Amino acid sequence: MKKVLVTGADGFIGSHLTESLLERGYEVKAFAFYNSFNTWGWLDSFPKDKRKEIEVFTGDIRDPNGVREAMKGMDAVFHLAALIAIPFSYHSPDSYVDTNIKGTLNVLQAARNLGTGRVLVTSTSEVYGTAQYVPIDEKHPYQGQSPYSATKIGADRLAESFYRSFQMPISIVRPFNTFGPRQSARAVIPTIISQLLAGKEEIQLGSLTPTRDFNYVKDTAAGFIAIAESGKTIGEEINIATQQEISIGDLAKEIISQINPKAKVVCDEQRLRPEKSEVNRLLGSNQKIKELTDWKQQYTFAQGIAETIAWMRENLNAYKTDIYNI
Repeated sequence: MKKVLVTGADGFIGSHLTESLLERGYEVKAFAFYNSFNTWGWLDSFPKDKRKEIEVFTGDIRDPNGVREAMKGMDAVFHLAALIAIPFSYHSPDSYVDTNIKGTLNVLQAARNLGTGRVLVTSTSEVYGTAQYVPIDEKHPYQGQSPYSATKIGADRLAESFYRSFQMPISIVRPFNTFGPRQSARAVIPTIISQLLAGKEEIQLGSLTPTRDFNYVKDTAAGFIAIAESGKTIGEEINIATQQEISIGDLAKEIISQINPKAKVVCDEQRLRPEKSEVNRLLGSNQKIKELTDWKQQYTFAQGIAETIAWMRENLNAYKTDIYNI
């Protein structure tokens, strides 16, 4: 498994995974979303010598022809391309079906036709919905509490069907909430940090009571690679989780204490999810990934937050701090 394709390589987790794969000696082809500006997302921020190591393929995950062309000659595909913002899925669900379900089908069909050696399909802890028990293991029921999570459930089940129907070497990788440098301000940690660094003393957030299990992005990337490199993970759905949780309110207090202790949190009603759509608790089990791979969490939550704050101080101009980012 030497030549690999990363779909969604231009995004937050995808760009970090691309870097980690390069560091481990893989030949990486990066699938980036085609646009008329010829921008490659976060890949554009790589040093020139690192960009030269990557073969960039611009296309659209919704197009089966481009996906098949990109996957030719690849030993493995890490499929991360997706629409992920939950608020945006409330008013544009069709685009989530086309991207998350149809896009995954395109990858699966191409892998079947080309005989791709390994396929890793990216899931999300949101497929579980609010925890019915904790820690949430891979046998937890699925709950489509947003159009986004519903499409990811559909994509996961398509991947399972290709494994069971066609014996395809598929693994479903299920990261819990990931944070770190390059994450967009639609996510809670960068929205808190960016508002504070912009000098705001009233930090606008939605509900403060939900809890989340946060992975630092470099640990998430390492989890993908560990799953890909293990022969025990084929046909499995595997969480990447720290097995620790923190409430959004406590998270905000921690970040505020590090940047501006005078700041306070204000509830912004437009940031609140509909009551039955809010996922109130996510706390993942990492027992399975530790049993099947050599993955271990390398970064503490505090280390990850410190690195994220430092990076955002240097890149604050990448964020629109005066609007609600969805």
